[in-house]
Amino acid sequence: MNKWFKKTATSLVALTLAGSLAACGSDSASEGEATTASADGQYAETITIDVFDGLANYMGIQEGWFAKIVKDKFNMELNIIAPNVAGNGDTLYQTRTAAGDLGDLIVADNGQQYNELVQAGLLYDATELYENMENLQRFDAAVQNVNADADGLYGFPTSVSSLASTNPSEGLDLNYGAYIRWDLYADLNYPEIATLEDLLPVLKEMQEANPTTESGQKVYGFSLFGDWDGNFMNNAKQILTLYGYDELGFVLAKADGSDYQGILDSDSEYVRALKLYFEANQMGLVDPESTTQNYDTLFAKFQNGQVLYSWWPWLGQAAFNTTTNLNDGKGFMLAPIQDQTIFSYGAEVYGGKQFIGIGSNAEDPERIAAFIDWLYSPEGVLSNASQTAGSSGPEGLTWELVDGVPTLTEFGEQALLDGNADVPEEFGGGTYKDGVSALNVNTVLPIDVNPETGYPYAYTMWESYIEENTNPVKDDWSENMGGALSTVEYLRENDQILVAPGASYVASEDSSEISTLRNQVKSTVVEYSWRMIFAKDEAEFDSLLAEMQEIAIGLGYEQVLEVDMASALEQNEQRQAVAEEFGSTEE
Repeated sequence: MNKWFKKTATSLVALTLAGSLAACGSDSASEGEATTASADGQYAETITIDVFDGLANYMGIQEGWFAKIVKDKFNMELNIIAPNVAGNGDTLYQTRTAAGDLGDLIVADNGQQYNELVQAGLLYDATELYENMENLQRFDAAVQNVNADADGLYGFPTSVSSLASTNPSEGLDLNYGAYIRWDLYADLNYPEIATLEDLLPVLKEMQEANPTTESGQKVYGFSLFGDWDGNFMNNAKQILTLYGYDELGFVLAKADGSDYQGILDSDSEYVRALKLYFEANQMGLVDPESTTQNYDTLFAKFQNGQVLYSWWPWLGQAAFNTTTNLNDGKGFMLAPIQDQTIFSYGAEVYGGKQFIGIGSNAEDPERIAAFIDWLYSPEGVLSNASQTAGSSGPEGLTWELVDGVPTLTEFGEQALLDGNADVPEEFGGGTYKDGVSALNVNTVLPIDVNPETGYPYAYTMWESYIEENTNPVKDDWSENMGGALSTVEYLRENDQILVAPGASYVASEDSSEISTLRNQVKSTVVEYSWRMIFAKDEAEFDSLLAEMQEIAIGLGYEQVLEVDMASALEQNEQRQAVAEEFGSTEE
C-alpha cells in the first residue's frame, strides 16, 4: 500500500454530509404480481417505495443490476420521483409536501427543506431504528450534527468521510477544471495559456483544425445548457471556480475567505465569465443550440466529439474518453492555465448539503432503515455507484481482488472505461449504464478507504488502475505536465488548488420577504445573462449588463445580497474553526 493509502487509512475521522431525504408512500407489489422472499428469507413481501430524490436524473422504477441487488437483499423496488426530470422541481416538492406525502425515502437539501419537513411532520423519527444501524453509527458525529436542532433523528448525512476537512474531497481530479481536447491542443504544439481569456484563441485554432466530426456535425468550443440555472447562470459559475470562487446566493466567495463579490458587480468574476462566453460567441465558438438543449443532449454531443471544452472531468472525460478514443490518441485532459487556483471542496466534517430520511407515512420504516444503513456499508457504497460518483460498482461484476489488490475485471473496464457494457443475466441483465443507482448520491465519499480492502472505493485511485491505465493521451499529457500522473498531482505541485475547509455550513432559511425578492431577481439575472452572451456586439452586451443591474436592484437585489454576504462571512468563520480543530493533511 502506498503512502497516500496508508496515510488516509489512519487519518483523523472527519465526517462529511452531502445527504438525501427519503420520500413517502410505501406500496405493496401490484395485485397479481408474484412476491418472492429476499435471499435470506427476512422479507417475505415485495414492496415498492416512493423515493423523492432531489438529486436524481431518472424518473420511474429503478432497473437493472442495482435493482436486482436491492430486490435480493430487501425484496424492495424503488420508484424514483425526480424533480430534475419532472420539470419544475420546486412545484413538485411543494405540491407533494402540501399533500402530506413527499415519499417513503427522501433525498433532499439540508437546512430549509429539512426544517420544513420536520416541522410538517413528514419525516419519521428513526431514533429507535438507529440503534440497529451499525454502519451509520461509524459516522455518529455527522448523524448528530444533521439533527442537532431537532427532537429526534430525522435525517442521515451523505458523503461522510474519514478525511480531514482541509483535504480535497474529489480524488485524482477536482470537481471543477478547464478540460480540453488534449489531442487537438497537442496538434497546435501546446500553446501557452497564461490566463482564462487566452483559452479563446486556442479553442478557435482547435476548431479551425477540426471543424466537423467524422459524421459531419459541426464542432464548437463551448456548448451550454440551462437545466441547472439557479440564482444565476450555472455555466458561468463553472468558469469562476477556476479562480477559487464558489457561490453562496448572490455572493461569490473565495475558498480562503480573502475576497467576496456581488455577482452583479461590474468587475465580478461572474460578469467576467459572461464576457468570456460573449467573446467566444463572437468568434463562432458557442453552440447556437445552447439556449434550448438540456444536459442529456449536451452529453451526447460530447460523446460525438462536437465540443472542445468541458467544465468538469465527469462530463468531457466520462463522455468522450473511451478506451477506443484514448488508444486512438483522442481525449479530454486538464488545460495548463498558468494563473488558475481551482476551487476544491474540503472533506465535510459534519455533513453537507443533502440528507437521507424516511417518510413519516412509510408502511415499513424498519426495512427502509435497513436499506439506508446498508448504503453506508462497504458493499452498499460500492453498489450505490452512480455515473459520476466514482465508486467501482459491485465486487465480482466490475472488480475483483487479485493477490489482495482490487482490480477491474474485463467487464469493469468495458462498463467504467468505455462507458457501458451488457450485464450478465445473473447480475440483472440490461446495460451497466441503465442499471446504475438512480439515487445519484454518495453516502460515503468515494475516495474514502474501504475498510475491507484498505483501498479507496473509487477505482481511479487504485494502484492497479493507475499503473495499468496508460494510453497515448494520458502519457502525452503527463510528459507535458512535468511528469504528473493525475490532475490533482499536477495542481498540487503547482500550488493551483484552493481548498475550502469542509465546515458543513448551511445558510439560514430566507424570510418570506427575502425569498420573494430572491425569486424575482434570479429570474432576471438568468434571463439577461443568456441574452448578454448572444448579444450582437459589445455595445449591446454593455447595455444589457447595465439594464440587468438596474432591474435587479429595483427588484431588491441589494437587500438579498446583504443577507447572502452575512451568510458568506459566517460560512468562512466556520471553515476557519473546522480547519483549526481538525488540522491538515499535507502530504
